[in-house]
Amino acid sequence: MKSNLIVGAGLSGAVLASLIADKLNEEVLVIDRKEHIAGNIYDYKDKETNITIHKYGPHIFHTNNKKVWDYLSKYTKWNFFFLKPNVIIEGNCVTLPFNLTTLYEVFSNKMASDLEEKLISTYGYGAKVPILKLRENPELEFIAQYIYENVFKNYTSKQWGLEPDKIDPSVTARVPIYISFDNRYFQDKYQGIPLFGYTKMVENILKHKNIKVKLNTDFKEITQKFDRVIYCGAIDEYFDYKFGQLPYRSLNFDIQTINQEYYQKTVVVNYPNNYDFTRICEHKYFLNEKSSKTVISVEYPQSFELGKNERYYPIANDENLALYKKYKDESQKIDGLYFLGRLGDYKYYNMDLAVERVFEFFDKELK
Repeated sequence: MKSNLIVGAGLSGAVLASLIADKLNEEVLVIDRKEHIAGNIYDYKDKETNITIHKYGPHIFHTNNKKVWDYLSKYTKWNFFFLKPNVIIEGNCVTLPFNLTTLYEVFSNKMASDLEEKLISTYGYGAKVPILKLRENPELEFIAQYIYENVFKNYTSKQWGLEPDKIDPSVTARVPIYISFDNRYFQDKYQGIPLFGYTKMVENILKHKNIKVKLNTDFKEITQKFDRVIYCGAIDEYFDYKFGQLPYRSLNFDIQTINQEYYQKTVVVNYPNNYDFTRICEHKYFLNEKSSKTVISVEYPQSFELGKNERYYPIANDENLALYKKYKDESQKIDGLYFLGRLGDYKYYNMDLAVERVFEFFDKELK
């Protein structure tokens, strides 16, 4: 029987710990330098309002993978939830994703009707058409440019810290217009929010006689030797940045309690062209919680600075991926050492893909 250390008590680390403890019947020590489990999906009840707060930004679980959905459903009941965000365009709060509903919210009925007819006759109802493809049609080039300018260009500029003229239009051009009146941001078969919160779900995943969790614990404090070390932290940090730092974007959340029942008409509103923040999240919508007050978080993208803020989004360009490969190659020289998760793989995962990745890793490397 092998001994196991998992560094990181987020979703990836918790799911892997559960699989090792249950399917291999081996003991697992899970450590995290934070004071809480669940990593960036951590949530908590605000004592003043009794509203569940997503501390590190809004998290809506969505997947088409029944295996992932069924696995997590063993550890939580769900509030069945469809994300229907809004976006501020020319001062008006309108539907996002940009679809046929949005056409009628931003243009006159006659103009919207003409565009709807043209879009449906060209591409068919229900299609998702990248704005790059729309640009190929002279009659629809206008709407492609309108979406690019008003929804994506400046949002992307703020999110990634780039001047608008430094953004390759092909990057945002991949984003589609939905030729339908389906106002859901995701179309996955399974969507929801854990009914008692993400933290409780992760706590349930970690609840096993073979699993021990130690918080406020840095990997460097561990002196015990393990047969396997699965490191869900930053791979460059593990190697003391010997090849240089892997770049990330970070976020700062200004969490505010507002003395009114609701602040906005939906859970998330994007602000692509105004202010320095990208979006405002109103947390009571996640679980339909009732309170005379409300809690919002205003989201400011920023550069990641070591020791000052958290890593959120890997900046996955060719140069950075080549640097990651150096660390990955270095890691493969050490028996029993594995890297996993968003920071270990230097790859942004939606929650369902993070669980899928753990399943695949377990089957391939440990089973």
